[in-house]
Amino acid sequence: MRQIIAAILFAAALAPVAPAAARDATPEPQLLENLKKIRLPEGFSISVYASGLPEARQMAWGDKGTLFVGSFDAGAVYAVTEQGGKRTVRTILKGLTMPTGLAFRDGALDVAAVNRILRYDRAEDSLDHMPAPQVVYDDLPSSRHHGWKYLTSDTQDRLVFGVGAPCNICDLPKGTGEMRRLDLSTGKAETIARGVRNTVGADIDPRSGRVWFTENARDLMGDDMPADKLNMIAKDGAEYGFPYCHQGDTPDPKFAAGRRCNEFTPPVTNLGAHVAPLGMKFYTGAQFPEGYRNSIFIAEHGSWNRSVFSGGRIVRVIATAEGKFGKEEVFASGFLQGPRTYLGRPVDVLQDKDGALLVSDDYAGAIYRISYKK
Repeated sequence: MRQIIAAILFAAALAPVAPAAARDATPEPQLLENLKKIRLPEGFSISVYASGLPEARQMAWGDKGTLFVGSFDAGAVYAVTEQGGKRTVRTILKGLTMPTGLAFRDGALDVAAVNRILRYDRAEDSLDHMPAPQVVYDDLPSSRHHGWKYLTSDTQDRLVFGVGAPCNICDLPKGTGEMRRLDLSTGKAETIARGVRNTVGADIDPRSGRVWFTENARDLMGDDMPADKLNMIAKDGAEYGFPYCHQGDTPDPKFAAGRRCNEFTPPVTNLGAHVAPLGMKFYTGAQFPEGYRNSIFIAEHGSWNRSVFSGGRIVRVIATAEGKFGKEEVFASGFLQGPRTYLGRPVDVLQDKDGALLVSDDYAGAIYRISYKK
């Protein structure tokens, strides 16, 4: 009986935190109270940029200053506009399947909705009545398990995105557990990385043009194994180990199948177990101190299946253009209070027009703005 009770308690401890889909957006007065608990380096401050965006995910700037924001199970895409110092949030698209990934190019908004990427032309001129979408690409699995996406435009205006593993750990079905690069002029995609379990964050290094991406590791190997990763693609076609090897040095207890970790591309750095790194961006602005230039800011969504949660913060990573790790430090913390209580869960980061940093939060349904003043 004691063993049964212990098993039930252990399972309850690892029950996932309520998903954003089950939550309404946090009212702005409560957001302001929550932000008093956020810790930042000296000289930095955080404020509410916009509220009332349930399950806010990836952000993208339009050419005319519109901030577009995707969502998770809310199935919506939002637009944040500003006029006379006042910001307005409107829902411009509804009923999509996990439209988490966004990109903006040539006046059009690209939206990744699990098994297809859609293009909405003249988006900023049509916020009240969005046009019918054009299907840009649909050679994608329909599985919702790690099916949500993050869109990144490379230096040649091609879209880079992940196709997640449809499992916690498994032998990968063909065309999953990889990153692809889509040529928008031809509609053809090529695989540029394999053995990637789940990536929902990537950016292009302004120094080299290379793709860097975050990766969420498998579950159910304990509280402290394996670590989530930050990776760099130095050569197209590189393999990153899933499901055979985790965190660059740990064979999977079931799926390693004789494969050695030194067969695969190691991470630039391990970020910690269950921290759930999502959106990431290289900082290229001038508002933050000079030492922040080319730093990588990563939004860590935080644990759902760790007995004591980890992550729930913004970290800063310094690394060379060649992928040599320098250091990692916590930039913004306090979204996680105590062992298992979230005030918010960071999802994406995006540079504001003046060099401040915007942060989306799908738990609170909000966008924050982190700025610096001497």
